[in-house]
Order: sequence, then structure tokens, then C-alpha cells
Amino acid sequence: MHPLRSVLAAALVGLMALTLSPVASPASADHHNGAAPGPIHAGNTFGWYQHGVFRQEFIGPKPGYWKKSGRGIVRTQNGMLTLMTTRKGSVAATLDLPGHTYGRWEIRMRARRMDKTQGGKDYKVVTELVPAGSRDQHCGGRDIGVQNFTVGTNTVKSYVHTLPNSSYRGFHGRHLENDRWHTYAVEVAEDHISWFVDAHVINTERRPEALDPVRRQLRFELRARDGATMHPARMQMDWMRYWTMRAPNERSIKAPPFELSSFPAAC
Repeated sequence: MHPLRSVLAAALVGLMALTLSPVASPASADHHNGAAPGPIHAGNTFGWYQHGVFRQEFIGPKPGYWKKSGRGIVRTQNGMLTLMTTRKGSVAATLDLPGHTYGRWEIRMRARRMDKTQGGKDYKVVTELVPAGSRDQHCGGRDIGVQNFTVGTNTVKSYVHTLPNSSYRGFHGRHLENDRWHTYAVEVAEDHISWFVDAHVINTERRPEALDPVRRQLRFELRARDGATMHPARMQMDWMRYWTMRAPNERSIKAPPFELSSFPAAC
């Protein structure tokens, strides 16, 4: 074959391969390489957005229904809900609205250790669905953990606590260093609970014993160790969403179940 024709033929084959090869969508991309997740999240990946019910962008003054508890600061800042700690004690922001028994909740969140304190301990960064209103909190015995990790570590935990003292738990590795954004979501249905990180379904629990129907609402917390001097920390939410279960999932939510353990702190 003429050399020029050979070059043209090779170029054409390469172009066809590039055109016909499947391209991984952002939703299926693995974020373990250190790249921060983009605008892709579980809500638009799984089709929940078709029936949006409640959303927060945290622009402007903090709405009165975000109730602060503990020591520290809770405020809106540059379009984010920001929690700031002192060196002692926990600080939390709870959504003081009626709540929902079923639905999908999702947040885009980051956290950082602000400085090192001599002999100090690191805060836990926690997002939970807790019994809404004046319902008995049972010392956390009916909470659903959307995400829970210690600042400075790279393992994030999710869980479902049921009475009297059971805990269904899952663990997953993420790049959780200072100010790295991630999206976390939980879907609570009558027959399952699924947990999502960066638009990936990580766990789906279907055992009836883990499905505890109670009206819940969202709580963000920087949790201190009792009596300890802590490294000051910050937790920031770029946005949060709640959707009903009306829209069917557009992708499979098949995933491993949680590990069954215990939660002795329940009361």
C-alpha cells in the first residue's frame, strides 16, 4: 500500500475506534483518583429530580427553621450553611420541620480541621435523619446516618439504628481531606434503605428488621468527644434536597446490605 494511504487508513481506524468506544458518564466515574465530584449527584443520576419537594441553597440569611444547638456557630456564608466549633463541645443544626417517613435526602458537603490543638481530638462530621419534632430521640437509637466520619480519616460510615439496640452499618473509603466536596444521599422506602456517595449506590438494606418507619428530619453536627479538648473544625453544606418516592429509580439500586452490629448507647 502507498505510504500516504497507510497513514490515512490508520488515522481513519483510530477515529472510528474513538467514535464508537463507549464513554464513561460522569455518574459512573470513580472519584478515588482525587478529582472532586462535579454537578452529578444521585438526584439527577437516578431521576429523583422529577418530583422535587424541598430544597435549600443557603443563599441569604439563615432560615429560622434551622435550629442551632450546642457550642459554636451556625450561619449561612457565601451560599453555604456553615457550622463552626469551639475547642470544647458539639454544635448541631437541625431542620425544625415536620419531617418525612419516606423519601430521598441528599446533600453536598465538605469539612476541615481549622488548626491543631496540643493534645486535642478530632471532631466527627455527622449528617443524620433523626426523629422529627418532639418524638423520643432514644439517645440516637432510631437515627439514620447519611454520613459519619472523623476529620483527618478517609473512611465514611452510614447506618440505621433500630430499637432496642441494633445497628446496620456500612463503610466506604473516600478522599475526605480538608475542603473536599462530596455528595451523600439516602433513600428510605417501605421495603428498603439505600445509601449513595457521589452518585454511586453503595449499600441497599432490605431486611424488615432494619426498616423502622418513623417521621424523621435532617441534622448536621460536628460531634465532640465528651470532656475532651478538640481541634476546631468547620462543616459546610453547599445545598440539600428532599424528594418523595414518587419517581421510580432510573438505575438499579442493587448493592450489598449493611453489616449487623449493635448500638449500646440507645436508651
